[in-house]
Amino acid sequence: MHSFDDFRAIVKADEPLAPLTWFRLGGPAAFFARPGTVEELVGLLNRAREQGVPTRILSGGSNILVRDEGFPGLVIQLESPLFADVKIEGTHVEAGAAVPLTALISQTARAGLAGLEVLTGIPGTVGGSLRGNSGGRQGAIGNFVVRATVLDSAGKIQVRERDEIAFGYRSSDLDEPVILSAEFELEPEDPESVVRRMRRIWIIKKENQPYGHQSSGCIFKNPTPEISAGALIEQAGLKGLRVGGAEVSDRHANFIVAQSGAKSADVLALIEQIRSKVAAQSGYELNLQINLW
Repeated sequence: MHSFDDFRAIVKADEPLAPLTWFRLGGPAAFFARPGTVEELVGLLNRAREQGVPTRILSGGSNILVRDEGFPGLVIQLESPLFADVKIEGTHVEAGAAVPLTALISQTARAGLAGLEVLTGIPGTVGGSLRGNSGGRQGAIGNFVVRATVLDSAGKIQVRERDEIAFGYRSSDLDEPVILSAEFELEPEDPESVVRRMRRIWIIKKENQPYGHQSSGCIFKNPTPEISAGALIEQAGLKGLRVGGAEVSDRHANFIVAQSGAKSADVLALIEQIRSKVAAQSGYELNLQINLW
């Protein structure tokens, strides 16, 4: 029997995860904690490792689908001020892993720093965005990273410089148990110009993505930078395809919307139908961008 008795002040059992994810679906975490210090974080990870308990780090929940049976391990969410602070000195910015990407973009824009506004409209937190190298056609977050501070599998804090990090398309090698913070180097620019650019990007995103639905998520990676997963799904005639309460968005085919009464199993079944039909029509095998828990 797994036990976190030494951490009973911060560890909850059978904690619902659905309210913490964009899809609003799925079962509970067997154990759930929000550590307030690095020491608590290290202690939790060590205890989980000793007991063979699987762990996951929960960020903004925008790219996670929790299975209906829940997650049979420890879910850790970083949110205390220790993990959610932003410091701006000149063109240098340091941000904790729990900082929402939208907040970081807004703060740097108001400070007259350009670069991160190309990520406008992308959900999630700094930590999750780094791990998946979030981005769009104008650029990705990895382009601006100077270094990242991580907690390695031995519970030691390590600083990884930019030339020690490999960023790829929607991927990075920041696979340590926990990303703690990141530092960015941006370009000085008139704040009004940066904000205008943010607004233009936001308008385009709002017109083309189902932001009216909170219970939705972008599902697949593009097969190549030039070939859009959404275009392949649309060409296969799958907009509006529905399984149970899960439906392919009629605004952007690479989004699945979870309607009232939907279950994670509906989303998973719809994913398999999309993959099968796209492969049959175009020959492309679609890989998931969301993480399944």
